[in-house]
Amino acid sequence: MRSARPCRSTTRTRSGSRSFGTGRADAHVRRPRTPRWSTSSPRGRLRAMEDSTIFRERAQNLWGSFARKMDPVAQATSIDPGPDFDLGRIGGLEGPKEEIQTYACAATSPEVYGRWGTYPPSALLLIGRRGVGKTLLARALASLTDTAFITVAVPQLVIEVIHRGGQVAELLSGWSQTLAEMPPVTLLFEELEFSQAREIGERRQDLPIGPVMDLLLDLVDRTIAVEGSLVVGSTSHPETLRHAFLQPKRFERVVEVMPLFPQDIVAALDVHAAEAEKRAGHALFETIDWKRVVDHHREPSTGDWVRIVHAVLRRKARDEAGGEAPPPVTSEEIIAEVQRFMRTSDRLTVPSGNYL
Repeated sequence: MRSARPCRSTTRTRSGSRSFGTGRADAHVRRPRTPRWSTSSPRGRLRAMEDSTIFRERAQNLWGSFARKMDPVAQATSIDPGPDFDLGRIGGLEGPKEEIQTYACAATSPEVYGRWGTYPPSALLLIGRRGVGKTLLARALASLTDTAFITVAVPQLVIEVIHRGGQVAELLSGWSQTLAEMPPVTLLFEELEFSQAREIGERRQDLPIGPVMDLLLDLVDRTIAVEGSLVVGSTSHPETLRHAFLQPKRFERVVEVMPLFPQDIVAALDVHAAEAEKRAGHALFETIDWKRVVDHHREPSTGDWVRIVHAVLRRKARDEAGGEAPPPVTSEEIIAEVQRFMRTSDRLTVPSGNYL
């Protein structure tokens, strides 16, 4: 297990995010995950690595066993037992990244909260349009705290439970038991405003909202109650999110994830282009004037921009497969793809791309 990282912000830039709290009645101090041995010695580092491997295998095995018993869990959740995703791989979003670093203290340096007369937030809610990086922020939290990362696709879980029926009691008891036996985890409830989700058809009026809310609130409460868990929720529809999620001891810290235009988009594209070249093992782009590329197009989300760049790269791959020797990507080629994207978006409602 990696040693705990410093509990402080590494960014000073202000962003367009707004944060606010809903309050909390009492403190809940989380157990620190900092190992008791010294990682400065070879023996300590070896033991930390061995324990990290054991924790990851245990998390994978326990959640996998639970999923095999419960079809809704198998269909609607995924686990990454050892996420390796640094906040630096997220372009822009300095304000939300600071919030993630602050919440990480609940696992890495919980005693710091007490020294300032406060306590960790019970859970964090990320709000913002699709494709702006909410899931990446949650994954970075898991990596920062050296915890397994579980993603719950809430709309899909709702549909699976409704269609299969009769498994709610088993789901709830198994959920609590499994999380209690696992090493500390970061768990993301993705798209809490399930009735508005595109994945199951927007504005689903046929869903039994009352029973579904009872189930989701029970799952959230049970997850927060597990010592050492870090709980994150997200939604692209905060305007219709039910206030029950924001009650004390639930998602009491709310963070708006809203990339600043154009600087955060440019920063994200810089990061993404560099990672594409790293995967390819050679240069893929000429010197791109990203600001000129994005300047007149506020509509695409960060995920849309990533998808636009991929479209250009795929065209280059097709040319190479046809026996050509395509030159590096130019600003003009990306601008042309942006124009194609905007034309199709005007004619068809396209879900925002994922910010990978």
